[in-house]
Amino acid sequence: MKAFIIDRYKSRDGLRAADMPVPELRDDEVLVEIHAAGVNPIDAKIKDGEFKLILPYRLPLILGNDLAGVVVKVGSRVQRFTPGDEVYARPDKDRIGTFAEFIAVNEGDLAAKPESLTMEEAASLPMVVLTAWQALVERANVRPGQKVLIHAGSGGVGTAAIQLAKYLGATVATTTSTANIDLVRSLGADVIVDYKQEDFETVLHDYDVVLDPLGGDTLEKSLRVLRPGGTVIGISGPPDPDFANELGASWFLRLAMTLLSYRIRKQARRRRVNYSFLFMKASGDQLRKITPLIDEGAIRPVVDRTFPFESTREALAYVESGRTKGKVIVTMR
Repeated sequence: MKAFIIDRYKSRDGLRAADMPVPELRDDEVLVEIHAAGVNPIDAKIKDGEFKLILPYRLPLILGNDLAGVVVKVGSRVQRFTPGDEVYARPDKDRIGTFAEFIAVNEGDLAAKPESLTMEEAASLPMVVLTAWQALVERANVRPGQKVLIHAGSGGVGTAAIQLAKYLGATVATTTSTANIDLVRSLGADVIVDYKQEDFETVLHDYDVVLDPLGGDTLEKSLRVLRPGGTVIGISGPPDPDFANELGASWFLRLAMTLLSYRIRKQARRRRVNYSFLFMKASGDQLRKITPLIDEGAIRPVVDRTFPFESTREALAYVESGRTKGKVIVTMR
């Protein structure tokens, strides 16, 4: 099958087209013919080796973390799906590889594709809606009337998280550039901070939850807009000891993550707020909970550009440029 792979991290060749074998099915897996795949910043980070300590992939590696497609074969223990079913998913972290014609996905990671969406639209959602759900519903337990700040509101995670937070009944603030104000307002943002014109920490106060996909200075400033007891959930790091425990990391990685997050956790304690690192997980069960919200129109996909499969390298380069609004998609069929 045709695929786009990396042979080694930080290679000068980067992502390249290759012929790879069609994956062999395990008993609990489903073989999916991929029709469209989402392109995410994590793809670039994996390519550059940023996760090689916590995600020790065997190279060569097919990249890609979002898919929509059609089931063509199922393992002997699969009960939920049959050939011909239209599905979407974020494969588990150790079974990625959606920049390809086929992929084997654990049954538990798949969900039926939303009926209201095209394949391209469906492929844009799994990673970002799961991230938003795990941050706002599972981790923060956002309730009606709370105040939630979503950074980078025009990005992939931001566009999904604004809509989900609004659905949950929160007052939603977001940061974005001047050019994207109309977009984030159309998604439901109540308070919009144009980061080119003003600093969010000077205008926002007493927030219950902050979702931060940016890290760095933005993460530190976010601590200062929270009410006492509030929480910043970071998805760009630094990883914290809870994540190390969840990962079952070695003592070395546990120590490294403790040290990496020491400063931000100390600052959070001083301000009587919380810092939590989120590395989203694949979950077909959660996608099945989210799918009705999509079909009802509470969450809609935001697709910036669509590239043909043979232009996957260009699609990833466009994502790396940081200029995207919502998601970028590659289409196989």
